[in-house]
Amino acid sequence: MRFRVLGLGIPLVIALLAAPLAAEAQESTQRTRVAFLGAESRSTNQHFLEAFRQGLREHGYVEGQNLTLEERWGEGRSERFPELIGELIRLKAKVIVTVSQPAALAAKNATTTIPIVFVAGDPLGSGLVRSLGRPGGNLTGLSISLGEDFSGKWLELLKEAVPRISRVAVLWNPTNPANTAYLTVLRSVAQKLGVKLQSEEVRDPGGFDRAFASMNAGHVQALVVVIDPLTVRYRERIAELAAKNRLPAMYGFREFADAGGLMAYGTNVADLCRRAATYVDKILKGTKPADLPVEQPTTFELAINLRTAKALGLRIPQSVLLRADQVIE
Repeated sequence: MRFRVLGLGIPLVIALLAAPLAAEAQESTQRTRVAFLGAESRSTNQHFLEAFRQGLREHGYVEGQNLTLEERWGEGRSERFPELIGELIRLKAKVIVTVSQPAALAAKNATTTIPIVFVAGDPLGSGLVRSLGRPGGNLTGLSISLGEDFSGKWLELLKEAVPRISRVAVLWNPTNPANTAYLTVLRSVAQKLGVKLQSEEVRDPGGFDRAFASMNAGHVQALVVVIDPLTVRYRERIAELAAKNRLPAMYGFREFADAGGLMAYGTNVADLCRRAATYVDKILKGTKPADLPVEQPTTFELAINLRTAKALGLRIPQSVLLRADQVIE
């Protein structure tokens, strides 16, 4: 009798065990897979990812419930992007978000079907999109700047903050095609300001010490650092070398000022990452990337690190301080 009762119960037990597994599998298949590709490392730019997560939550996407978020990081090496994009394509991500122009270009070269939402420097000039109003293709997103002309403001603000400078170094990565245009604009603005520029190329982390040694040999008095996955990744190292060599420096993201840099002027990239979630939401609900206009920045932040200014023996003019959105004291 006992055997027959147990035998009759086996199918019921199996059904009870299978029910949660089936429910879990169904729930898993209902999760939307979205990818995030950062240009630097998680340790230095996790706040970009967290801002994107916040934006997704604001639109009702919760990891583990209706969302699976795949994250990858370039570690400041643009040559890694094709491989990382390939991984995300194989994982069948519904949308890939890229933070940096090289990452977006790698994604464009890798797929014409998966929607790409970028946070990038110059989407139109780099060829990411056909037009800002109607991007065409499978890419859209947010622009970090208003084109390469934006870079001239770095030198203008630096000269206003430190009027005595007449020779300025430009630290830039020539392997990033976007940077050549920035350098061209900086040279034009330098000529108008009566400033001589000294180009310092850096292609890898080992190049920073050589570049600053060259700056010392060239008797430069200040520095402009062009924003790039490499320079952003090693911003603390650059700020440390600038301080060691007593060079007032201007950067493109406020994260540089937080890391000890003197001044930074540019857009709030974390906020752009948060707003990128709005594009993801619209695409997941059926809107084509080709029909979503690229968002251009409307506000720019000026950050000034007064601790660094004091260490350099500088007195930042009141006219510049009054325009600062963030002052680190």
